[in-house]
Amino acid sequence: MRRTLSGLILAVLLLPTLAAAHCEVPCGIFTDALRIEILREHATTIEKAMVQIEALSAEDQPDYNQLVRWVTTKETHAEEFQHVVSQYFLHQRVKPSGTDDEAYVEKLTLLHQLLVGAMRTKQSTDTERVARLRELIDAFAGAYFTPQDLEHLNEHRN
Repeated sequence: MRRTLSGLILAVLLLPTLAAAHCEVPCGIFTDALRIEILREHATTIEKAMVQIEALSAEDQPDYNQLVRWVTTKETHAEEFQHVVSQYFLHQRVKPSGTDDEAYVEKLTLLHQLLVGAMRTKQSTDTERVARLRELIDAFAGAYFTPQDLEHLNEHRN
């Protein structure tokens, strides 16, 4: 009885650890096109935060609480952007094909540039950095999807 109780307690303590590992199991429930849209949404949120930070900073008596909230929002969305790029695309989706090393290297290069671009949005309120991030998202989508998939993806954006 004592061993069973000890085993049960151990299982309960370890269960959250085991369940947390599920996020990187390729279970097939995620949609690549949706991840691209999520990256675009994060970029838009980062840009809005930058604009709000600049506007609040220019006031005679800045509302520092609001400033902190917008800075935190910008940081959070940049980190979530990096998480999608890293955890979803780099860790799980972009793999060497063995036949087209140039395409693989191009995707890796674009993903690295996306990570660095997101980092740079954390360092300033220059909205040109978001414009560059959007260019990189589009470039990665162009390298990642087939022309037919890309056309379908763009149809749903408009």
